[in-house]
Amino acid sequence: MARVATRDGIGLHVESYGEGPPILFSCGYATTRENFRPQVEPLVAAGHRVLLWDYRGHGDSDAPEDPDAYSFDLVLDDLGRVLDWGAPKTPAVLAGFSFGGALSLHFALRHPERVSALVLIDTGPGFKNPDAQAGWLAQIERIATNLETRGIQSFVDSRAAATAIGRRPELPAAQHAARAIAKMSPRGVANFGRRVSGPIPGCIDELAQIAVPALVVVGEEDEAYLRAADVMAARLPNAKKVVIPRAGHVVSIEEPEALNAAILEFLSRL
Repeated sequence: MARVATRDGIGLHVESYGEGPPILFSCGYATTRENFRPQVEPLVAAGHRVLLWDYRGHGDSDAPEDPDAYSFDLVLDDLGRVLDWGAPKTPAVLAGFSFGGALSLHFALRHPERVSALVLIDTGPGFKNPDAQAGWLAQIERIATNLETRGIQSFVDSRAAATAIGRRPELPAAQHAARAIAKMSPRGVANFGRRVSGPIPGCIDELAQIAVPALVVVGEEDEAYLRAADVMAARLPNAKKVVIPRAGHVVSIEEPEALNAAILEFLSRL
């Protein structure tokens, strides 16, 4: 475990496990690095270096109260600084869940020399339709308002938690992830939603520029992201799509063995 300083002085919580080719996991909005805990041991055992981190406002990273401490460009720069710490001399595989997948796409577009491959888990490239974008912003605002008025535990206990810890809260991995989420700052997560994950720009028309191998993973029952997975698989020049049976949005917790097998098979071909 370590701390990485951002360009504006915020401390980011980072972790590194194992040796070998690096793979950096980036979580979804309102989740933490603990969502990827089931992936650490199998990938390390297969000879990979697993890097985990928490965004600003999330997990054990600093959570500024000031909304101006949050922007998409700052978070992109944060990701680069985490790579400076964990993979300073070699390109890394970027693995991202939900918001983390979109962030990884944008980073690959801006810094292709730093990315060896992409693992895109239940995510999408953003919106072209203004009405769809407006609907997403409204959803983020509802989450942010509820966090500020009811607290983070209410989010963990709500139906919305199915998109954060999965649809089987009795699983030990889900309970572990839920405890990590419950410790977060409601204001920090709300700020991140309004300033970063809500207004994230779309990159559908730029996908053809990403030449690195890409694994597109989607849960069979994650209806909100099935179409996005098809779009990415069709537009990324070197993409393979894997559908995880019986899984919803949070495949890393609901079906970790299937996800791990898909990632390891993909990495073995790089």
